Amino acid sequence: MHRFLIIIEKAAGNYSAYSPDLPGCVATGRTKDQAAQNIHEAIELHILGLKEDHLSIPKSHASAEYIAITG
Repeated sequence: MHRFLIIIEKAAGNYSAYSPDLPGCVATGRTKDQAAQNIHEAIELHILGLKEDHLSIPKSHASAEYIAITG
């Protein structure tokens, strides 16, 4: 099993999503949930393509964290 961080951002009129560990693997959606589903499918296809081309699957190095700033 592979785990990849995904980033979902609000764009003008929709949402965009990507994984920092998989350059070029992006998706969009009208809603946040749609973008999440679309990036999930895009990652599956990306990994399948890597396997078909006999390329290694990148290790996940990205992480995310929220911090609170007061003031």
